[in-house]
Amino acid sequence: MRWTPGGRSEDVEDVRDEGGGSGFRLRGPHLGIGGFIVVLVLSLLFKRNFFSLLGVGNVGSPAATVASRSVPRGPEDDRQVQFVSFVLDDVQKTWSHAFAQANRQYPHAKLVLFSDETRSGCGFAEAASGPFYCPEDQKVYIDLAFYQELKTRFGAPGEFAQAYVIAHEIGHHVQNLLGIDAKVRQLQARGPSRAHELSIGLELQADCLAGVWAHSTEQRNILEQGDVESGLAAAAAVGDDRLQRQAGRRVSPETWTHGSSQQRVDWFRRGLSAGRVDACDTFSSRP
Repeated sequence: MRWTPGGRSEDVEDVRDEGGGSGFRLRGPHLGIGGFIVVLVLSLLFKRNFFSLLGVGNVGSPAATVASRSVPRGPEDDRQVQFVSFVLDDVQKTWSHAFAQANRQYPHAKLVLFSDETRSGCGFAEAASGPFYCPEDQKVYIDLAFYQELKTRFGAPGEFAQAYVIAHEIGHHVQNLLGIDAKVRQLQARGPSRAHELSIGLELQADCLAGVWAHSTEQRNILEQGDVESGLAAAAAVGDDRLQRQAGRRVSPETWTHGSSQQRVDWFRRGLSAGRVDACDTFSSRP
C-alpha cells in the first residue's frame, strides 16, 4: 500500500501497558488472588519456590505474574501503530463521506490496541478470540500479535491483508450505525433456527463493506500491485472451512459463523468491484 508514516490516530486507544485483566494472570494454571497468596506464603515459610512446582514461573518476575506489563517497543512497533492509524483514519474518512452523501453523520469508532486480554463493553476479551467489534461501546479491539498469526499461521502476509482486518471490523461499525446489527439480533431471537444463517450474512456483509473501502483506495491510487491479492488471501485465510481443516476437524457448515473461504472472497470481491453499499445485501442474495 502507498502510505506515509506519520502520527497516531486520535481514534486509537493504546492500552497494551495497562493490563486489562483482573487479578493475576500466570503462566501455567490460573491462580486467583487467594490462591496466589497461599502459594506465596508457603514459598516464604518453606523457603522454596512453590510457583515453579505449579509451572507458573518465577514469582519474582513481573512478566510471570501480571499480564501486559510495559514492554520495550522499538521502531517496528511504532511503524505498525502508525500503519494501523493510517488505515483506521482512511477507512473512517471513506465512511464519513459516504454517510454525508446520504445526509447522515458518521460517528467514529475507536480502535483499542491491547495485549493478551482486556475488558470491553461486550465483556472480557482475550487475544485468542481475534480482532472484534463491540457495538456496546462502538470500539474495535485488536492485539497486534494477530498480524503475525495472519502472516505465519494463516499464510496471508502483506500490509493490505492487515488493512482488510481493520476494514472488516469497521464494516461491523457501519452495520451498527445503520441498524443492521440490531435487526439481525432481533431476527435471531425470533427465529433461533436461522441464527446461524443470519450470523454468516452479517459477517459476509462486513467483508463486502471492507471491499467497498478497498474500491475507494483503488480509485485514489493507494493500492499497489499485489494488494488486492493480499486482501483476498486474508479473506480466504479466515474462512470457517479452512479454520476447521487447520484444526484437524471435520468441515461442518452447520457450525459456521463467518462463512466459507470462497464466500468471504466472493463478497469482498463484490464490494471491491461495485464500491457501493447496496451491492452488499448478503441476506437476500448470493454472489
